[in-house]
Formats: sequence, structure tokens, C-alpha cells
Amino acid sequence: MNRLSRRLVLLFVVATVAPLAVTIWLATSLLERSLSYSYVGRLDELSRALEKTGREFYRQSCEALKEQALAGRNKPIRYTRTASPPWPAAIQEFWESGESERFRLAGEDADRLEYLVRIGDEVWAYPRELGISMAGLADHYRQARQFTATLEKRDLRRGFVYTFLVLAAGAWLVSLGLLVLVAHRISRPIQQLTVGLSELAAGRLSTRLETERNDEVGRAIRAFNFTAEQLQQSRDRLVYFTQLASWQMLARKMAHEVKNSLTPIRLTMEEMLARRQQADRAFLEQAAQVVAEEIESLERRVRAFSEFAAEPALRPALLDVNAAVEERVAFLRTAHPEVRYTTRLDAGRPRAVADEDLLKGILTNLLENAAEAVGPGGVVLSLTAVAGGQALIEVHDSGPGLSEEARRTLFEPTISFKKRGMGLGLSITRKNALLSGGDILLVKGELGGAGFRVALPLHAV
Repeated sequence: MNRLSRRLVLLFVVATVAPLAVTIWLATSLLERSLSYSYVGRLDELSRALEKTGREFYRQSCEALKEQALAGRNKPIRYTRTASPPWPAAIQEFWESGESERFRLAGEDADRLEYLVRIGDEVWAYPRELGISMAGLADHYRQARQFTATLEKRDLRRGFVYTFLVLAAGAWLVSLGLLVLVAHRISRPIQQLTVGLSELAAGRLSTRLETERNDEVGRAIRAFNFTAEQLQQSRDRLVYFTQLASWQMLARKMAHEVKNSLTPIRLTMEEMLARRQQADRAFLEQAAQVVAEEIESLERRVRAFSEFAAEPALRPALLDVNAAVEERVAFLRTAHPEVRYTTRLDAGRPRAVADEDLLKGILTNLLENAAEAVGPGGVVLSLTAVAGGQALIEVHDSGPGLSEEARRTLFEPTISFKKRGMGLGLSITRKNALLSGGDILLVKGELGGAGFRVALPLHAV
């Protein structure tokens, strides 16, 4: 569990333990108070009162019956030993007990009281109707006492309190478990963001985070990835511009030094031609022509370096990307009739913001290089598309492609002494693309050769 998760769990515990304790205390107090007045206690009181009332009623009934018997107001039933049939079992049991008198309950429901008295060889039984069933009363009392004893054995109040405590503790533990899961779900991507930001701060701009979430955290991670990508692109562009600045300074110095050397050479040759003699005229003219051509070639290279070192004035404008590609392809198709130029343009006609002259120079360089790479009978494909908020222009050729060494130094300024090329074309092209707010990338060629992609800022409609 990471630090943020632990803090969230600790905050939950601190925020809930005190209210939970107060709630449990109040709930148990209310349960104790409410259950103390429950029907269990009342039933116990009523059963004991019923017992007391029954006993008192029986005692008074016995006294009243005895009083009536002694006063002669109640006629007895006489049982004689010589009489037939034999005595009832209750009378026989009384006679054999040796007691002089006894009270007993008679009748099916014990609703009659009898006062038994021993008189000589006879037993006199004085009856009295009670009006209530003493057997039923005793049965009700016995059931009430059994029910009360059962409830007291179960300890209803303690059961309620324990049940409440278990439920409250269970609910709290379930909430704690859910919080741990939520805290882990929330804190893990935040921890990933923290680690990613630390990696980014350490200079590792290639750091990217993976996420499949679509909530605020997922959007934050995607924003981080986009920012890291932009920073990486900005750093690459800054490094490239820094390298260009060094080459530009070198180009200025080289152009200045070469120009200083070319001027006296040209003046010297003109002076030699002015002083030539008739016998050496043909040779000198031929030599002068050779030197002049080489000087002109060097001057072209000096101008190229001067253009490379110069920062052109930008004139950004809203351009139709399809129209720009069609115009350059039509222009170069006549210059290279042996090459087949094809196009595949986006139907939405994307519009980009860029300098028109710089864009023409970029397309001219890429299309010229492609024509030179494919040779007679080759194919050059130009296409436009929209992706990632950018207008894309791609140039593919059917040539032999680029070697690994060429790929590594593709956009670096170099010095070339080919008749057609100064070694600065792609570096100038990329610089112009960067100045326009875009870039040039090497992509996999669709025709088996090289492929270049120009990305420019897309104009939002």
C-alpha cells in the first residue's frame, strides 16, 4: 500500500471511529432503556401476580368453606366405610392418611373445592363451587413462568446489543475494505503520474504512461503523455536548431573566406587576359574559361551557404495543401518527363498555416530528390492527409531507399561537390518546416523506396 492509500485509510479511520463509538454508545443505551421496559418484565410481574392472586383466592375459599361447614350452612356428603360402592380414591386416600381434615380441588377443571372431615368411621365432604377453573389458572401460570424463564435464559437485551455491535462492526469493516480498494484504484494512477513526472524532470522525455481509464485520472494521464511528447519534440527541435546555428556560423565564415579568395582570383585572371600575347591567346582563353567555370561553381556554393545561414522573413498564410502539392507536381512533371508522378489527395482539402515560399521550397526539394532517386521509368507518389490535428504531406519514391548511415545523418548539413546538390537541401528543408511550426519525418516508403512526411499546423475550421 502506497503512502496516499495509507493516508486515505488513516483519514477514514480517524473520521469514523469517534462517530462510530458515539453511535454505538447511544444505540446501546437506547436499547438497554427500551428493553428494560419490554413485555418480558411485564409478563414476569403478571405471572407472579396471577400466582399470588390464585393462592389468595384458594385460601379465602378454604376459610369460607370451613366457616360454612362449622356453622352448618353447607350440607356434607357422607362416606361410610360399610357403604357400597367403595369410597372414591380421593376419599380413600384421605382416610388412610390419618389426617382429621383436608381441602382438595375436585371436578374435571378443578372448579370445585371440597372440605373433607373425619367424623368417627365416616368422611364428610363439604363442596363449594369456585366459579373459575383452578386447573386452567395453574396451567396459564405455568406457561407464563416457562416463557419468562426461556426469555431470561436467552438474555434478550444482551442479544440485541451484541447483534447491533456485530452489525455495526461488520458494516464498518466492509466500508474500510471498500475504501482500501477505492484508495488503491485512485492512488495507483496518481503514483504513476508522480513517477512519470519524476522521470520527466530527470530528463527522460521518452517516458509514457499506459491507461485504459476514461475518468479524470485517465484524462490526466493522457494529458501527461501528450505533454511529454510535445516536450520531446520541442527538445529535438531545439537540439536541431542549435546544430543549425553552429552550421550557420560556420557557413557565414566559410562564405566570407571563400568570397575573399575568389575575388583576387577573378581579378588576376582578368588581368592576365588583358596582358596576353597573340601566341598564347588560345591557351589563356581556354584556361580562363576553366577557371571562370570553377569560380562560378564556387560562387553558387557560397550563395547556397549564405542562404543556409540566413533567416528568411516568415509570411505565414492560410494555404490549400492539395493545391500546393498539385502545383509543385505539375511544375516538376515537365522537368522530369521520364518520371511518373502520381497523387492521392485528401478529399477534405486540408488547409494549413505556413509560409507559401517555404512550403514550395520544401516540396520542390523532396520531389526533386525523389526524381533523382527513381531515375527514368520510376514512380513518385505524393499524398495528403489529416491526423493528430496536423495537415500531412507525404512523398514516396520507388527508388532503392536509404542506407542506415544515410538515415542517421539525413537532416544534418553536409558539404557535397556533386554537380547537382550542395549537401544542404534536406537540412534547409527541415529548417523551413520547423520555422513553419511543423517538421519533416522519415517514414516507411509505400513504393519500396524512401518516404518523407511533412507535418504542418492544421487550420481549424
